[in-house]
Amino acid sequence: MGRIIAVCNQKGGVGKTTTAINLAAALAAAEHKTLLLDMDPQCNATTGIGVEKKNIENSMYEVITGRKKGNERISLAEIVLPSEHMQYLEVAPASPDLASAEIELVNVLAREKCLKNAVDTIRDNYEFVIVDSPPSLGLLTVNILTATDSVLIPIQCEYYALEGLAELLNTIRLVQKSLNANLVIEGALLTMYDGRLNLSRQVAEDVRSCFSGKVFKTVISRNVKLSEAPSFGKPIILYDIMSAGSENYLNLAKEIMHNG
Repeated sequence: MGRIIAVCNQKGGVGKTTTAINLAAALAAAEHKTLLLDMDPQCNATTGIGVEKKNIENSMYEVITGRKKGNERISLAEIVLPSEHMQYLEVAPASPDLASAEIELVNVLAREKCLKNAVDTIRDNYEFVIVDSPPSLGLLTVNILTATDSVLIPIQCEYYALEGLAELLNTIRLVQKSLNANLVIEGALLTMYDGRLNLSRQVAEDVRSCFSGKVFKTVISRNVKLSEAPSFGKPIILYDIMSAGSENYLNLAKEIMHNG
């Protein structure tokens, strides 16, 4: 049975999508069959891994809202696309329509479990499912937390890094209490780290204090190549294998595999 890991933080600009893309790619590079599942209406994980819009017939929007093709609902397996670059990596694409899904699901019975019902049908096909979450704590994120085994929380080493984390942790606790008792925090991941700056070192210290024993040893350094790679539709290990960003995410993947 595959491990389902959500990359989640309602705060934007923390390296969430960068982490989802590059962690999935690094796991696939280690020959673990991996699915990158995009649940963000901005679709950045979809485009950042090289999937072109013209190749997307249906997306996660159709899956979680129960759209039909003929008399049958569109299944998650039907929308999965192969990665253009990597043998062991597949993608479940998002579309901007996901932004309206929260409204459409309001009157749906057991609306918090729409994603779980879909993911349960394919989880045995993969060793890892990495879910990119939207930068919010709405119904889509609750669906994600209900469907996943663990949460990876990227935290940027900048001002206000811990702002809003209390709300995220409270949401996780509520989901654990009523929807997914097995949900755990995989770990907090320090991103955009610059060891030359006192601020980065102070934030790292604060995060390690806040998440005692739950902070990855791997730190994602501030790296220009990481910012460039999505515009070429490639993960960092294919864009520049020798970069610091590539080394960081390969090390993160090793930690994730070891934690399993």
